[in-house]
Amino acid sequence: MIAGARSTGAGAPNFTCGLDATLKVIAGKWKPLILYFLLQGPNRYGTLKRAIRDVSDKVLIQQLKELEADGILLRTDYKEVPPRVDYMLTPLGYSLAQALEPLCSWGTENIAEVQRIFAERDGWRRKSA
Repeated sequence: MIAGARSTGAGAPNFTCGLDATLKVIAGKWKPLILYFLLQGPNRYGTLKRAIRDVSDKVLIQQLKELEADGILLRTDYKEVPPRVDYMLTPLGYSLAQALEPLCSWGTENIAEVQRIFAERDGWRRKSA
């Protein structure tokens, strides 16, 4: 079952709309970034860890497990020494990651304005503290 979804009693989550279902799947600070980096192709854990700065091992592992349980990504353990594990998007995960691409484009197009707004907001917080 999708992490955080409410159940209707029959085992099926109760979503208010399609956006609610989508947000339940990507809920978590790092899940959209995981999807973004996996959209570029399969990645090993270490590659994801380096790409997603500031995420702890515990949280990254937890969110990868949730995405796997939700059918969004596939984890392949090659049972080798040293350990080698790859993560890749399932077809469902690929379609979700593609749906997030416009958000990435919006962020890229508006990054300077967003940086300005966040700097201004941080200034307000310092003045009121």
